[in-house]
Amino acid sequence: MANFKALKGEGHWPTLLASFLYFDFSFMVWTMLGPLATEINEALVLAGAVSMTAGEQATLLSLPILSGALLRIVLVFGVDKFGPKRTALTSQAIVITALFFTYFQADTITYDQLLIVALALGFAGASFAVALPQAGQWYPPKLQGIVLGIAGAGNIGVVVDFLFAPKIAEHWGWASVFLVGGVLSTIIFVTYLFMAKDAPEDVYKANPKKLKDYGKLLKDKDTWWFGLFYAISFGGFVGFAGYMKVYLMDTYAVEMGEVGMAWLAEENIKVMAGYFGALTIFAGAILRPVGGGIADSMGGIKSLYIFYGTVILMALITALIDLPFALAIVVLFITMAALGMANGAVFQLVPQRFGKDIGIMTGLIGAAGGLGGTALIKTLGWSKGAFDGYSAGFLIFAAVVLIAISGISLVKTRWRTTWGAQAGGRI
Repeated sequence: MANFKALKGEGHWPTLLASFLYFDFSFMVWTMLGPLATEINEALVLAGAVSMTAGEQATLLSLPILSGALLRIVLVFGVDKFGPKRTALTSQAIVITALFFTYFQADTITYDQLLIVALALGFAGASFAVALPQAGQWYPPKLQGIVLGIAGAGNIGVVVDFLFAPKIAEHWGWASVFLVGGVLSTIIFVTYLFMAKDAPEDVYKANPKKLKDYGKLLKDKDTWWFGLFYAISFGGFVGFAGYMKVYLMDTYAVEMGEVGMAWLAEENIKVMAGYFGALTIFAGAILRPVGGGIADSMGGIKSLYIFYGTVILMALITALIDLPFALAIVVLFITMAALGMANGAVFQLVPQRFGKDIGIMTGLIGAAGGLGGTALIKTLGWSKGAFDGYSAGFLIFAAVVLIAISGISLVKTRWRTTWGAQAGGRI
């Protein structure tokens, strides 16, 4: 709470709010295909196409994540050369165009065209590389955890997807979700245009990077460690978020139907999957700044031990125990909460380690997070296709998180005795 109060006398709150809104709605658009996967597949079948296989569905859902990961690096160049605001406005314009195109072409759209749309939606996911440094540049090191947690809490946009996209699709068709997304994104575009400001040089000295600077940072082993840690936390969050509805439909359709008949008889199973998916994803989205605040108080390293350890335990429970639906939702809720807080903890450490390179490092590490999410979705799709279940996918994820914990143990002493000793915040 003290950290939230400290924000009042620091930085530029309109930019922090604008960065949150920009990332929030961009994240909503970025993950839009996840809660619509079932409806889109049904529409393709009705149009005469073949139903998507588990692998094709995983490819469609993972492509925006992969595209967003790679485009984050591209947008970092834009931030360095043109500033965060111009870069953000250009990226938003591309996304808005893709949304309206999909709506108007929905009746004849093909799977291949959807793949192209998925690539374009990556610009929304790449907003991470713009929104976080734009907000963080206004604030001192001691507040980076909470500031970047607030800006990064824009990932709550995926909750909006799961709450409303299936319901809108049920009444007006899946394409209407893209129309709503386009209209809302246009409103945010205008809001951001008037609220956001790039930090002046007396607050944050611009330090444009060249390709050789990227190469130099890629030679730094800490870049790769942070990439691994964020591939686990953010990759886990966005991967599970993107695949959540498919997972729930494949595993608990009958139980969700029973819940729907008992509580919300008018809702179909796809809408119920959206509601329960939103519940679990909400935990990770809303708790990201809490994780950043905890890391500010007790140190990012100790926080990551706790958050990652929780994720491993929950993943093993999901993989090895045939959970009833209600308990499965609780376990998924805890999993997403831990991943969300780990996101905040990782980015409590990053600005302390890389200082003025926060823009480029946000892009590089954010790209690693997107690649982690892509790998997780593809792993879950492979697990379903190969074994008609998801146990193997969860076990693989738990093993990778364990590797990350081992990595923390390898670097913690060096971090605390080198750059951590002069960083200005708890490590």
